Amino acid sequence: MLIYFNQQPFSLTPPCTVAEFLAAQQQLRPGIAVAINQQVIPRSCWDTQPLNDGDTIMLFTAIAGG
Repeated sequence: MLIYFNQQPFSLTPPCTVAEFLAAQQQLRPGIAVAINQQVIPRSCWDTQPLNDGDTIMLFTAIAGG
């Protein structure tokens, strides 16, 4: 299957969860948020949220300030 991660195409063998993909990309770290197809996925769902062909994944870093 083909997904897009931060606008870059990636070919994956299903099944693959958000957590598995982020771990493989060395991106599984504190302070990040993930959106799939413009919908934020709670961290508590990363272990069970499957990735599907054509998904667009965006990774965001939390920034504190005021």
